[in-house]
Amino acid sequence: MKRLTLIALFALAGCSTVPSSIVQRPTSARPMLADAGTPSDGAIYNAGTFRPMFEDNRARHIGDMLIINIVEKTAAVKAGASSGNKTGSVSFGTPGGILQGRLGSTVSANAATKFADGDNQSASNTFTGQMGVTVSEVLPNGNLIVVGEKQVAMNKGVEFIRFSGMISPDTIQPGNIVQSTQVADARVEYRTSSQIDRAELNSMMSRFFQSLLPF
Repeated sequence: MKRLTLIALFALAGCSTVPSSIVQRPTSARPMLADAGTPSDGAIYNAGTFRPMFEDNRARHIGDMLIINIVEKTAAVKAGASSGNKTGSVSFGTPGGILQGRLGSTVSANAATKFADGDNQSASNTFTGQMGVTVSEVLPNGNLIVVGEKQVAMNKGVEFIRFSGMISPDTIQPGNIVQSTQVADARVEYRTSSQIDRAELNSMMSRFFQSLLPF
C-alpha cells in the first residue's frame, strides 16, 4: 500500500513540471553594445553615427523585436484498402457398396474465402495568434534567426508559447510583422503545465486498481 501511495505522489508531482520544448536555443536576446563613435575629422559623414535616410525602422540587429503572425494550418488524410478472394474445390470417387449407396458415386466439396479491409485516417491542426520575438543571430547572408517565448498564467496552470526560426529581411512587413508561413525552419509550440483535473485523476486511479483485479 505504501508503494502505491508513493507512486501516486510522484505522479501528482510530475503533473506540474515545466513541459519540454522543441526550441533548442535561448528564448530571448539582448542588443549588442554599440561601437564607440570614431573621432570626428570634420567631415559630414561619420561611420560611427550612420543612419539610413530612406530606409524604415526594420529589424536587422541582434536584440531587435519583430511580431510573428502565427497562421499555421495543417491537414493530412490517409486511406488504405485491401481485399482477397480464394476459392477451392475437391472431388473424389467412393468405393462400391454401402458408401456408394449412401454418398453416391462421387463426393465433392467447395470452399470460398473472401477478405476485405479498409482504413481511413485524418488529422487537422490550426494554430493562430501573435507573439513577439527577438533577433538572436544575424547570418552572413543577412537572414535573421529569431526566437521568443510567451507565458500566460491562468488559474493553477501556466501556458507556454514558443517560437523560433529563420527570417529573410525581404519578408518583413511594415511594423516589423512577419507571417509564420514565411519563416524557414520554424518551430512553433504550445504547451501547458496545468494540473490534471481531479475527476480525470480519479478515473485514472480507478482504472489502475481495476486492472489489478482478477475478474
